[in-house]
Parts: sequence; C-alpha cells; structure tokens
Amino acid sequence: MNSIYRPTKAIIDLDKVYSNYLEVKNRILNKSIIPVVKANAYGHGSVEIVKHLHKHGVNFVAVSLLEEALELREQFKCLEILVMGMITVDELPVVSKYNIVFTVYDEAFASKVLHSKEKLRFHVKFDSGMNRLGIKDEKILDHFLLQALKNNNLTIEGLFTHFATSDSNKDFHKKQLVRFENMLKNLSYKPKMIHVSNSSSTIKFENGIDFTTHARVGILLYGLTLDKGLDFLKPAMEVKTQVLHIKTLNPGECVSYDITYCADQVERVAVLPIGYADGLIRKNQGGCVEINSKTYPIVGRICMDQTIVKIDDNVRLGDEVTILGGSIITTDNVADRLNTINYEIVTQVGARIPRIYISKEV
Repeated sequence: MNSIYRPTKAIIDLDKVYSNYLEVKNRILNKSIIPVVKANAYGHGSVEIVKHLHKHGVNFVAVSLLEEALELREQFKCLEILVMGMITVDELPVVSKYNIVFTVYDEAFASKVLHSKEKLRFHVKFDSGMNRLGIKDEKILDHFLLQALKNNNLTIEGLFTHFATSDSNKDFHKKQLVRFENMLKNLSYKPKMIHVSNSSSTIKFENGIDFTTHARVGILLYGLTLDKGLDFLKPAMEVKTQVLHIKTLNPGECVSYDITYCADQVERVAVLPIGYADGLIRKNQGGCVEINSKTYPIVGRICMDQTIVKIDDNVRLGDEVTILGGSIITTDNVADRLNTINYEIVTQVGARIPRIYISKEV
C-alpha cells in the first residue's frame, strides 16, 4: 500500500553525494575519508546514503549517537561505525555486542573503560582547544593509552580532535593543530588511525598535515560548505511541494494566525501542504518559494501544516513548488536570510517529509 500521499517531499540525489565524496577524496593526498552521517546524514537519510557509499567501497563511517550506530548496524553487518559523541558506561555491553567503535572523551570515562570486562574498540578524543569533549591533559592521555594496552579486552584504534574555527579563524585553527601535533610527538603509543580535520579543514588544510591518516567529511558530502569558492560541490537535497489550494483575497481580508498580512487590493494566494512541523520554521515568513522559475513571497504566519504564498495569474493548482535547494532558492540563500548556517537548514527538514532517492545507477 502506498504510504506517501501528501505531495511534499525531499528529493535526494545519491549520485551527487558520491560525486562530492570523490571530489573531496581526489583533493587530499594519501588519506582516507571518513564520511560523517550523523543526524540522519544531515537530514538526507543515513541508511540510504551509507548504502550508496558502501556500494562504492566505503566501509567506515562516523555518527554521533549510539542509536544512530545501531540503526546502521541493523542494515550493515560488516560496516565500521565510529560513535564520536558521548556514551555511558552502561552502554559498553551494547557497543561490544554490536561491534561498534566508540569514543573515550574524558578522564572519568577512560577510567571506567580500563576496568571493563567487555571486548571494546575505541578512539580517544584529545581536546586541543574547543573545550567540548576530549581529554585535555597530555600526561593523563598518555597514561590511559599505556594502561589500555595492558588489557587484552581493549583495542585502541584511533586518536582525534575537533577544530572550532577551521572555516572562520585560521590562527586558532593553527593553534589547535600545533597543540595536537605536539601532544602526538610526546605519546608513548600512537594509534593506527589519526584524524583531525572536519570538512572545512579537510579541503583547506589537510594536504599540509603530514601526521594524519584520515579526514572526516560531513557537510561537504551533501554538497554544502561554509567556505567560499568550492564550485565543484553539488547540493544533494531539494524540498518540493505542490499548490493544493488557491484563494482570492478581497481588499482588507487577512490570512493565517494573528492576521499579520492583509490584502490592500484583490489578490490571489496559494496554500501549500508544508509547515513548521516539517522544518519550514515561522521565521521564514517574508521569504520566498519558487514556482515555475519565479519567486513568490510567503505571507502570513507559517502554520504547523500549511504555508500561504502570494501568487499571480501564472500559478495554477497542481504546480510544483520548490521550498529549498532549487536554482533560485538555494540552501545557502535560506540560511543567510535566517542568519544561520546551511547545516541547520538541512537537518531541520522534518522526519515526516518522505525522502525520495534518485540515482542514474542501476
């Protein structure tokens, strides 16, 4: 039975995702890429994104939550999955059972890991200056690694950090990088995998870093960036809906909650089946949608399930409407208008919007 009835959908081009992956991979020398598919692959759908990449030989991905890792493990029995976020001691039996690689992110958790009776595989995060997760003290980190080597149940697989300003402050990025490198030089044991770069650092700095083995690629994978001039990227998501209802407003008539928009002449408005429950937040009022290669303004309050746009006589019932990702209204356009970043826009595309995947591959 068909379970998709509302014409609102997010169209994900899997070929563009893989193209972005190859473009980045070809720009860094002798390094492997770890695709980051946390937050449901930044709203694009982690299972389908990983399925497509896995078909092309990708066998290592990173997520943020144990739940995200378990969703992938259910579909991919041999995939290497790194949880970069926090897990608890109570979850160690789960990561062991499902062969999930996790992150040791502070001294207290490190101590509990040392005394675990489970078979565990993990990376260690070093806090080089972001002051979010990671062990800050180099001596504590070194001591933990040496102690972990004595426990046959424990396998140290990697060491990493995370940059706070790779897209905005080159000097602070360099400060973090130097601190990580100095720490690495003083370690008594170096894990086989070393990774520091996020998307922005990967494309701008990774070729100049000679002590890493991998780079983590998140937002670039989906064709988006906070950096300028990366014209090779192909945004992979479009959000579309349809004109389902048209009304005529007489002068003085108003629309939607709080009657924030009133017609001063005879006007036509279209009602679209998408609202803030789908991620089209109310701050988008005053923005535009795209119909037949032309922009039309969103008028009145955006409702939970509907949005109203002012139209002209060229718009008809059934016309396709692009909300996000078209040739005119790009994800970056929306992010700039809302004074945020493109990450937030795509991850807010609601779960009740079905993802439709397209690919020219058989």
